[in-house]
Amino acid sequence: MINLCTLPPNPGCYLFRDTEKRIIYVGKAKNLKKRVKSYFQKKDQDPKTRSLINALDSVEFFITDTEVEALILENTLIKKHQPKYNINLKDAKTYAFIELTDEVFPRLLIARQKQGMGKYFGPFVSALERDHVLQFLNRTFALRTCRKLPKKVCLRYHLQLCAAPCIGVISQEEYEKRIRNVRLILSGKSTDLLKKLQQEMARKSQSFDYEHALVLRNQITAIQHLQEHQKMQRQHIFDEDIVSYLIRDGTVYLMLFNIYRGTLSTKNEYVFDFTPDFFEEFLVQYYSENPIPSEVIVPQKPSDSLAAFLTQKRKKKIRIIVPKKGTKKQLLDLVGKNIEITFFGDLSKVEALQHQLNLQEPPQVIECFDISHLSGTSMVGSMVQYRNGKPDKTNYRRFRIRTVEGVDDVAAIAEVVRRRYQRLQLEHAPLPQLIIIDGGVGQLHSAVCELENIGMKIPLISIAKHFEEIYLPGQPQPLRLGKKEKALLFIREIRDEAHRFAIAYNRLLRKKELRS
Repeated sequence: MINLCTLPPNPGCYLFRDTEKRIIYVGKAKNLKKRVKSYFQKKDQDPKTRSLINALDSVEFFITDTEVEALILENTLIKKHQPKYNINLKDAKTYAFIELTDEVFPRLLIARQKQGMGKYFGPFVSALERDHVLQFLNRTFALRTCRKLPKKVCLRYHLQLCAAPCIGVISQEEYEKRIRNVRLILSGKSTDLLKKLQQEMARKSQSFDYEHALVLRNQITAIQHLQEHQKMQRQHIFDEDIVSYLIRDGTVYLMLFNIYRGTLSTKNEYVFDFTPDFFEEFLVQYYSENPIPSEVIVPQKPSDSLAAFLTQKRKKKIRIIVPKKGTKKQLLDLVGKNIEITFFGDLSKVEALQHQLNLQEPPQVIECFDISHLSGTSMVGSMVQYRNGKPDKTNYRRFRIRTVEGVDDVAAIAEVVRRRYQRLQLEHAPLPQLIIIDGGVGQLHSAVCELENIGMKIPLISIAKHFEEIYLPGQPQPLRLGKKEKALLFIREIRDEAHRFAIAYNRLLRKKELRS
């Protein structure tokens, strides 16, 4: 079921699934809520997007700390799931290798597949990172880039970007020496190379070969910069899992992220009753049925027996880490943030609303009313219900206005409020903890009077569209909340849903009238 209201405004990736739960599209966004909503707000969509929306059944999301992380994650998920609607949208530059050609004077190329006699390094999950490394190596070691050795030097030689093996400026032996250094960097052994170059630079300086020593010094500086850049990319040659949880009201909310070569791959969510040994029980059950990575990042240290169990099952040593700071701690915090938004994002809106309106209890059930008409014709009312911060569409209600003639939203609100709560009164059904009216002081007053007439006391507010002001019974001045405050955003979300539902019913009635 699609519930756009649960989407957070964070950067991340969204996954569209069809009725068979297959992933049909993966996208990235700087703001997940705005991006996914845009699919349902645009009217002039292309045929492919219309087909995607028609096939869509549910939406899943990952949040990330930055948009760049979302981009890398999107590429990983597309490669893994091959979604139907992503096939023609994939960037052909991603997931390529760097090829060191098998030539007399080897070149560095981008290779889509491992073909030919060259040496391949990768694949690189980030096209940006791959291109950075390629340009760095060509520039630092002045490698040739031409497909065929020319008979005279080119502009790259004059710009000191090529050692010009075409005219013999560099010998094959010296060029091969540079290629060996390139191999070390691409193999992840740049630290060993740095020691070797520093020793050689010292020898050249001692023998007064300062020109050669300067070249080596520039190479050393460039490699050190590359190392710092790669630290920021956090690329690993091993996989890891990150597990975190929250405990609330006797229930455990747990999430597990699978990391593949430093990039988020999948997430798994679990909810179960709290027991004192729940964490180790979960790890035993999960890893009894799933692959065990070389590293597991957790918020608490498990017992030695669990570590022994995992090592024995994996048949290799496994590291269980409880990070206190650094990148691994940031990743653990990121899982915690996903738990908060996934499981408690809606409840936090309810709590914010309770605080701003000074309600005695959290408004777990909220009902909102709106009126829709076209110049007084086909006048209808709508009521939407939110339960625990989420729309409960099974309890939405529609009303054809029976007692009001012409344009009179105040009287129309009075009618639908009276009909709704007289029915609940007769059925002895549970009442909401808050009622929201779309309108100003007039609509609010008419709703209050109707509740008093039937002997009901339910907290009630209204929201006026023009200034987004909140009116409360008995308060002479409206309540003005900041535009980005969670409580106001939640009220507007509910109001907009009631408005959408009312307009949809009004259009339906007008279509029926035109046909008759």
